[in-house]
Amino acid sequence: MRRAIVRGTGHYLPERVVENSWFEDKLDTSDEWIRARTGIERRHFAAEEQRTSDLGILAAQAALADSGLEAGQIDAVIVATSTPDLTFPSVATMVQAGLGMRHGFAYDLQAVCAGFVYALANADAMIRAGLADRVLLIGAETFSRIMDWTDRGTCVLFGDGAGAVVLEAAEGQGTSADRGILATDLNSDGQYRDLLYVDGGVASTGTAGHLRMQGNLVFRHAVEKLADTAHRALDRAGLNTDQVDWLVPHQANLRIIEATAKRMHLPMEKVVLTVADHGNTSAASIPLALSVANAQGRFKPGDVVVAEAIGGGLAWGSVVLRW
Repeated sequence: MRRAIVRGTGHYLPERVVENSWFEDKLDTSDEWIRARTGIERRHFAAEEQRTSDLGILAAQAALADSGLEAGQIDAVIVATSTPDLTFPSVATMVQAGLGMRHGFAYDLQAVCAGFVYALANADAMIRAGLADRVLLIGAETFSRIMDWTDRGTCVLFGDGAGAVVLEAAEGQGTSADRGILATDLNSDGQYRDLLYVDGGVASTGTAGHLRMQGNLVFRHAVEKLADTAHRALDRAGLNTDQVDWLVPHQANLRIIEATAKRMHLPMEKVVLTVADHGNTSAASIPLALSVANAQGRFKPGDVVVAEAIGGGLAWGSVVLRW
């Protein structure tokens, strides 16, 4: 049975680091207020001349270096993003060009903060079907470009960055002991679209718009839906929570992460946390966390890793993989 295994990871964070104190003379907020409600201490903002594709290229190069592969050995590039450089062409084709690739195929995938989980499931299906042997997945965002800097409920939450993962086809036995992606679970429910959205777009306002969120309602949906999707994916993989070595959640809010881990009966020692230093980087959140943890040597061969995320749509899902 063909499995999609992780061959390498990489990430890039813009040089500009913005501490919580930066907001104190601009909004009715404080470092203490932000930390207490979100767990965020700082985030990175892209430079004025940096675009989402620039961040994606740098993360992709790091992942290729970690995998020991060259761009010429990659069959496909998938970029999960909600903040593309242009309406079209895709960020993925810009990354493809930036890597010097003149072959294969590239496209964007948009599921907001759940985008990278959707991309993992998409790439896994392509590899299983034999449509590609090696896929470069990137989550890249410049959310600082769509912030309303007068809204303290949203603008203090988000940051910019990119993470990347190289998936490669390998033969497995078709059991839960295999390396690679073992199961996925994807969901969406458009009736909740007004809980988290951007109030602009090509066909509506002709502008990029600003992010809007009903934070309390998103919080409640997130805790319930993230735990449920993780359990479904584990069931499909033939595993249970006792066998989970690492939970890599979307890094939106420490309180959401803690509540989700509690519902899954997982100690926080098994949870990868980057939210304090990165803030919410939307589709870049999970690949950033995977890359940071991998660089720290936290993942060992055979570890069971669960990644889960929820974002605007509402869209949510999870992936279970064995490292």
